[in-house]
Amino acid sequence: MAFLEVNYYSRVLGMNRVMNVLLPEESDHNPNWTNDSLKDLPVLYLLHGMSGNHFDWQRKSDIERLLRQTKLAVIMPAADLAWYTNTDYGMNYFDAISQELPRKVASLFPQISAKRKKHFVAGMSMGGYGAFKLAFSSSYFSYAASLSGTLISSLNYPGFLDMEKQAYWKGIFGDLDKFSGSKNDIFELAKRQSNTGIELPKLYAWVGQQDFFYGANEKAIPRLRKMGYDVSYETNPGDHEWYYWSKYIENILQWLPINYQAEKRLS
Repeated sequence: MAFLEVNYYSRVLGMNRVMNVLLPEESDHNPNWTNDSLKDLPVLYLLHGMSGNHFDWQRKSDIERLLRQTKLAVIMPAADLAWYTNTDYGMNYFDAISQELPRKVASLFPQISAKRKKHFVAGMSMGGYGAFKLAFSSSYFSYAASLSGTLISSLNYPGFLDMEKQAYWKGIFGDLDKFSGSKNDIFELAKRQSNTGIELPKLYAWVGQQDFFYGANEKAIPRLRKMGYDVSYETNPGDHEWYYWSKYIENILQWLPINYQAEKRLS
């Protein structure tokens, strides 16, 4: 795997941005790979959580090692603390990541596929919310996965607003009483998408049974299935920690429609 830190200019945000990228490359580990075989690559956009950045998955998980023998590109963008949202203070992070970033990736990495069936998105915590939001708001992603995702329809979810000051939340979402049913409510977005008649993205969700978002996920999954979404759902003992996200990212890789080559392990 080649690892690249890419600095680029975002016209949408009016400032320089950064993303980390994993790209399959010819190497001694994969002697049969050639430039021709590394075209039309599937791609996974991998989103960080609150207080994280574009380095989180690289530093805190085994994503690079797990993909050493798999032809999958990984894009890890930075979303700051903006919740993958066009914020009320005028910074359009959602547009920058959902629209501008894929165009930037296509121009910089022509070996990455332009086909929806090969475009995937996943994330943890805030990034799980972001992954579903991106998948429900466009026809760009065919698969979306959430690990301990913030799958809530109301900001009154116990303890959620206590994580930051009210001024912060208002800056992100605007009038907090109008969150439900808004452009930031993933269930409203899912309902709108399900009514369009397009092929719906396939979904995956995992959450730990000791995670404070466990109850939200337990309610979210049947709600999404009722709308017609194909949702693979897993839950095990676990908390809101990187140990579990690093472990269960491999479940996502196995679930995706790619030729995932797991590393050899002694039983």
